[in-house]
Amino acid sequence: MMRVQVDEGSEGQRLDNFLVKLLKGVPKTHVYRVIRSGEVRVNKGRASADTRLALGDEVRVPPVRMADKSTEPPAPAREFPVVFEDEHLIAVNKPAGVAVHGGSGVSFGVIEQLRQARPQAKFLELVHRLDKETSGLLLVAKKRSALTALQDQFRSRETGKTYAALVTGTWPASKKVIDVALHKFLTAEGERRVKAVDADHDEGRRSITLVKVARKFAGFTLLDVTIKTGRTHQIRVHLQSEGHPIVGDEKYGDFAVNKAVARGEAVPGHRFDRMFLHARRLKFEHPATGEAIELEAPLPAECLALLEVLP
Repeated sequence: MMRVQVDEGSEGQRLDNFLVKLLKGVPKTHVYRVIRSGEVRVNKGRASADTRLALGDEVRVPPVRMADKSTEPPAPAREFPVVFEDEHLIAVNKPAGVAVHGGSGVSFGVIEQLRQARPQAKFLELVHRLDKETSGLLLVAKKRSALTALQDQFRSRETGKTYAALVTGTWPASKKVIDVALHKFLTAEGERRVKAVDADHDEGRRSITLVKVARKFAGFTLLDVTIKTGRTHQIRVHLQSEGHPIVGDEKYGDFAVNKAVARGEAVPGHRFDRMFLHARRLKFEHPATGEAIELEAPLPAECLALLEVLP
């Protein structure tokens, strides 16, 4: 039997999220099972999954079999380019090819590496997520209060997230709004995918993306993309559904174009082997002061280099 006292880093957290973090390696289904059975106690009383924990609460956790992590090396300590930081939050410029967190075959990501690099930090949690292949602005909360306040803003769509995306073909300047429902599913291999569906699809969720042409090239268009809903792979699937997939997108892209760009055949002598999607601007209210914050992360060097040589 394990007894854990809630510290300031976990104050205000839901019981289920607290246990998922505490019992790393234990399936979520098992976590919910032990909560429902009443084996988990908060201050000696039964509690539900959505119980909010208070500072000093004692959580009693029954014995559970956990994955053996002893053979796994710890995440390497790594700092990332900081765009903004104070005592409440950090905004980093995430490089492409780095996951935001471990899981689904990835041992570690930005948050695990950041925690290793800052062992003195009592609390570091992701506010939102970016796909592994996407670069750009990523928020990390340094306090529980900042995390909940910022996540509330993201949920209520009170944040402004703008991305730079290079797509194949000539995007019609008149196409400024994509209002297409999206459906998330698993492939036969267990891989997560998303597809555009009709609005009356039983499991489709309404998704809205705003698009503006930034620059036109021969065979490609650079877009400014703002999302009004935050669905999985939303930008990637929405742009693909319009016939203009993102350059370098291995899941939803034009594979022939991707191969030509990566090999230096599309632009002779210039290779580009990542997805051209970058979270370049983020607007939100500061979780403590209410001040309007607008952050920008310039395009990575490899993206700028490609734009410079495109005809």
